[in-house]
Amino acid sequence: MSRSTKKDMLLQVAERLFYEHGFRGVGLKQIIKEANVATMTLYNHFPSKNKLVEEVLKRREERYWSYLDSYIEKGSSSPFILAVEAHCRWLKEHSYKGDMFLRAIEDYTGIDNEIENIAREHKIRLLQYFQQLAQDNWDNNPLDLANQLTLLLEGTTSMTTLIGADKAADYSIAMAKILFQHTS
Repeated sequence: MSRSTKKDMLLQVAERLFYEHGFRGVGLKQIIKEANVATMTLYNHFPSKNKLVEEVLKRREERYWSYLDSYIEKGSSSPFILAVEAHCRWLKEHSYKGDMFLRAIEDYTGIDNEIENIAREHKIRLLQYFQQLAQDNWDNNPLDLANQLTLLLEGTTSMTTLIGADKAADYSIAMAKILFQHTS
C-alpha cells in the first residue's frame, strides 16, 4: 500500500469510527487496528489524535461542499430548493446520526481551539454560502434569507437524529417551498 493510500485508509476509518462512536469514544489503537496499519504509519501522517481529527473534519467539509455544489444548477430558477434538497440527501447518505461538526464543537470547545475553529468555520461558511446565493439570485435582504436557510438546514440536521433523515428531509423541503412561496 502506498503512503497516500495508507493515509486515506486511516482517514476513512477514523471518520467512520468518530462518526459512529464520537471523538472521545475512539482511541488511536482502534483506528490503527481497523485500518490495518502499523502504529508508526499513523504517527508518520498524524502526530496526534487531534491532528487526525482536524484532517478528518477538513476532508468531510471538502466532500460536503463538493456534494452541495454539484447538486445546485447555476442559473436555476430554484437554487435554494436545490440546496435544501442536496443537504437533505447528504444527511440521508452521510449524516443520518447527526452533525459531526456540531459534535466537534461540543467535544473540543475550550480544549482544542483548532478543531473548534474548523467546525465553527464550517457553520459560518454555510451562512456565507447562502448569503452569496441570495445576493446572486434574490432582490430582498440576502442576509435575512441566508439566516433563514441556515436555520432550516441546521434544524433539519438536528431533527435527523430524532425523526430520521427521510422525515426530516420531507419537512425541510416542504418548509423551503413554503418560504419561497411567501418571499417571492
